Amino acid sequence: MNALLPDFTDATRRCGGVRIHAQVSGDGPPVLLLHGYPQTLAMWHRVAPELARDHTVVLADLRGYGDSGKPDDDPSHEQYAKRTMAADQAALMRSLGFDRFAVAGHDRGGRVAHRMALDVPEHVRAVAVLDIVPTLHMLGNVDRAMASAYFHWFFLSLDSGLPEQLILADPRAWLRSRFEGRHAGGLPTDPRAMAEYERCFTDAAAVRASCADYRAAAGIDLEHDAYDRDLGRVVEAPLLAIWGTHSFVGRHFDVAAVWKAYARHVTAVAVPADHYLAEEAPGEVARALASFFRNRDQDPVRHLDAEGTR
Repeated sequence: MNALLPDFTDATRRCGGVRIHAQVSGDGPPVLLLHGYPQTLAMWHRVAPELARDHTVVLADLRGYGDSGKPDDDPSHEQYAKRTMAADQAALMRSLGFDRFAVAGHDRGGRVAHRMALDVPEHVRAVAVLDIVPTLHMLGNVDRAMASAYFHWFFLSLDSGLPEQLILADPRAWLRSRFEGRHAGGLPTDPRAMAEYERCFTDAAAVRASCADYRAAAGIDLEHDAYDRDLGRVVEAPLLAIWGTHSFVGRHFDVAAVWKAYARHVTAVAVPADHYLAEEAPGEVARALASFFRNRDQDPVRHLDAEGTR
């Protein structure tokens, strides 16, 4: 990890009774970066140092991933609901002294960022989502192409124990299968990052937790999202949608149009990459994020004291 992010220091905290592994670097308005499946905070190693030139950058592993805690699941899967994960991350930022901050998330982290912007809008200054459309929209528009490209959504959500058994037979092969064929000719995945993903994903608790994450997405997350939709709630903070022009999301959805139904103020940027765009096209992603956040840095940064009060 140190070789990938040499200027970042540990900022791990206990949040909601769960250890949230975090790294921090830089100075300026705070930005929280959240990873996707099946990765860890290491996925930001090509983007985070650029953002840290003008921002305090916090990298965090979601609960169930990386070196964060992996609590046992519950029948409702509330332990791995995006609402619960978002509460972890908001608590992390408060513990670091940041009452209001920007957040960017890729893949699963984007879904957590989306939920955070809805649940605690007073804390979210701006939000960026990378290569996703909302879960509610994605699962409401399933066709053969989506079911083929995203078969793991349906496989991992099977609440039978079978996904864990099959993956744990060869977790490295499963992890690498998630990257195969999802590259458009940009920078390759750094072998050190892949080694970090393998180190973390070969933990049986991580496999079980990641399945719980997808079970929550197919159940309790949809309930939360549908409730907000029915009440007409949308993201009020400025939202940046970034996607890869070669990704399934980029090829099969009008990403900007979809997000405009879920957020009040949408900026849209496509970059030449497939799904893992922060690693394949880090320059383009870093520039898009830096420009978006810089234009919203005039929002006063409120700091908290050690007791969590302003």
